[in-house]
Amino acid sequence: MIEATEIRLRRAENLLDVTFSDGFFASLPAEYLRVESPSAEVQGHTPAERVLVAGKRNVGITRIEPTGNYAIRLIFSDGHETGIFSWDYLHRLGREHAQRWAAYEKRLAEAGKSRGA
Repeated sequence: MIEATEIRLRRAENLLDVTFSDGFFASLPAEYLRVESPSAEVQGHTPAERVLVAGKRNVGITRIEPTGNYAIRLIFSDGHETGIFSWDYLHRLGREHAQRWAAYEKRLAEAGKSRGA
């Protein structure tokens, strides 16, 4: 089982740095974490219900709360606070960052939306 061994919030850069028990390191932008939040508010209850979150270019992480030994809850500057980010999900977000981000930007363009406010 993958676990986070170190979590560091770099507020000035809006980045969450995570080191994992397998040696993998990910530097995850707050905007990316916000638009990929595992919350039902973003993911929906089925893939068809997934919400395209736009306008979060300047969102930050204001607080990190541990959730048991398996996850963290991120509190974002826009008030979003319902996503529980498991170690496995954070690891996957780190590994798939480039592909997920490209897909997100494509969905934004197709919807005529932007990352700006």
